[in-house]
Amino acid sequence: MDLKALKIGKYEIKIPIIQGGMGLGISWDRLAGTVSANGALGVISSVGTGYYNHLKFVSKELNFRPYNSENFYSTAGFKAIIDNARKICGDKPLGANIMCASNDYARIVKDACEHGINIIISGAGLPTSLPEFTKNFKDVALVPIISSVQALKIICKRWLMRYDVLPDAFVLEGPKSGGHQGFTYEQCLDPEFALEKLISPVVAEANEWAKKAGRPIPVIAAGGIWDHQDIINAINLGASGVQMGTRFIGTHECDAAPEFKQVLLDATQNDIKLFKSPVGYPARGIRTNLIKLVENKQGPKINCISNCVSPCKRGIGAKAVGYCIADRLYDAVSGKKDTGLFFTGANGYRLKEIISVKELLKKLTRGENA
Repeated sequence: MDLKALKIGKYEIKIPIIQGGMGLGISWDRLAGTVSANGALGVISSVGTGYYNHLKFVSKELNFRPYNSENFYSTAGFKAIIDNARKICGDKPLGANIMCASNDYARIVKDACEHGINIIISGAGLPTSLPEFTKNFKDVALVPIISSVQALKIICKRWLMRYDVLPDAFVLEGPKSGGHQGFTYEQCLDPEFALEKLISPVVAEANEWAKKAGRPIPVIAAGGIWDHQDIINAINLGASGVQMGTRFIGTHECDAAPEFKQVLLDATQNDIKLFKSPVGYPARGIRTNLIKLVENKQGPKINCISNCVSPCKRGIGAKAVGYCIADRLYDAVSGKKDTGLFFTGANGYRLKEIISVKELLKKLTRGENA
């Protein structure tokens, strides 16, 4: 089965695969730029850009951490990442993932638009106000992340009523994705909420709104997509493409440290667990030394420096679950195995080798033996 190009707004993605935005620092310029250069859609994570190349916003006095959200989500850092990704992919479509839960969300969205991002993908909450922040950038395509028909309806109704616009596409994320889930713990384990059961009804609802828009509103399936057959299965259920995160960690171009990739290579299926997060949603990652320390109430000291996500309420959420997500994600991307928080999708244990983005896309489009 030949994979058809994916159209999002005015942009055509020749290979209908979106590389999921992975923060902190997993998908920055090298990974996103290379994915876009090879015909899929590379997506830069906007999380923690103050850490990029140890910019001046990282304070020596605060153990080399960016102070407050304006530095954690650094405008200068974000611009540098986008500029360097552009050196790799040229004028091919380039995306950014921006979490609704981010402090300074509106400013981060505007930064993305002003710095030349073509497609904004936004989740970790419902991006009901996203068009407000992009109204001066009509060419920027807007793609909410959802987990249900209900979420799709809420977004479409509010966008149409408030802004007279509708989304350019949706990413439908099932409960096998890495990191934060749009489901309760029980729903993540309930077969009734499996991605394959969500795709058809969400596509049907998107098609109804597409009639009002006078254009297609494609649905991109995400969460547990691993290989060529998974892509074919999702498309056969009505999806126009897929989003994949964890599989791209297994590439030479992934921005994470080699130690991060090795943690994933060494993980077994039993190592991948759901656990509590300061954000308030279940999160999926690898049960490493950090999780064991937290369970024994011996985790690293929590002192909210970066004020990264609003649901955490300046460290209250972190203290409730036993770790600071900003600090522990930076430790992970830096390769600090003892104190790092390593997110992965449910299929992360299947990663067995590090290959190039070009080779991975060849496998995904033609089959594993390509």
